[in-house]
Amino acid sequence: MLIKVAILDMYDGVTNEGMRCIRKLLSRAEAENELTFSVMSFDVRGRNEVPGLDHDVYISSGGPGSPLESGAAWEPRYFKFIDALLAHNKTADRKKHLLLICHSFQLVALHLGLGEVSRRKSTSFGVLPMHLTRAGRADSVLGELSDPFYAVDSRDYQLTNLHAERLTELGVEVLVLEKKRPRIPLARAVMALRISPEVLATQFHPEADGDGMLRYMRTEERKQQVITTYGASKYDEMVGLLADPTTIEATEAVIVPTFLRQALAGLMELVPAG
Repeated sequence: MLIKVAILDMYDGVTNEGMRCIRKLLSRAEAENELTFSVMSFDVRGRNEVPGLDHDVYISSGGPGSPLESGAAWEPRYFKFIDALLAHNKTADRKKHLLLICHSFQLVALHLGLGEVSRRKSTSFGVLPMHLTRAGRADSVLGELSDPFYAVDSRDYQLTNLHAERLTELGVEVLVLEKKRPRIPLARAVMALRISPEVLATQFHPEADGDGMLRYMRTEERKQQVITTYGASKYDEMVGLLADPTTIEATEAVIVPTFLRQALAGLMELVPAG
C-alpha cells in the first residue's frame, strides 16, 4: 500500500533542524510499518506551494517570524487548504490526518479564532517541561507521555485567552499548557490542541531528536549564537537536557510515531480484505 505524505515546509528558506527531523521520523515509520511512503515537500512561504487533498497524511512544520497576518500571497492559499481539509474530514470516509507544529499551530489557532495569538514579552527557548491537561492525559497520542514531559520550545508568540465558545463550537480540546510559573502573573500559553480526531497541533517541537539536536547545539556557530542571546547557563542547561534520554528522546519516540501509526491504522481499515 502506497501512503502519500505531504510536508508543508513553513521555514521560508531558513536553515533549520525541523525538516531533517520530520523526514527521519517518516523514514523510520515507513520501515517499521513495512509500507511505502511517497513524500512530497511544499515550500509554502517561499514559493507559494500548497498541496491538494490527494495525500493521506500532512505535516505542517514550524518556521520563523510572526504568525500574524502580513498580506503575503501564500496566506489565503494556506488557509484555504486548512479549511478544505477540515471540511473533507466531516463527510469523507478516507480521512486526512494533519499534524501542525509551532508556527503552523499559531497560524491555524489564529485562523480558527481559538484565542489570542500575541507576541511574548520575551522569547521562550530551551528544553522545557510541558504539562498535560485532563484532556491531554486522555488523548490517544499525548496520553502516552509522562506528566510533565519535556520538549524543545522556541517561540516569540503564544496562544492565550482562549475563546471558550469557539472551542466548544468546533470541538477543540486543550491538551497541554506551558510550564507553571507561580511567581509570574501572566496566563500560561497553550502548547497543544486536539482540533479534531485527525488533526493534532503542538506549539512545541515534537519532531526534535536528542542526538541530532545535541550535535547541532554543540557546533561552534550555534553554541555562540545561544550564549550571546541567552547566556552560558541557558546553553549548558539545554545541552544537559538534550543529553538526557528521558527528556527529548522520550517525547520524540511518542508523539509523531503515534500520530503516524493512528493515521496508518485508519487508512488500512479502508483497504478491502483479500
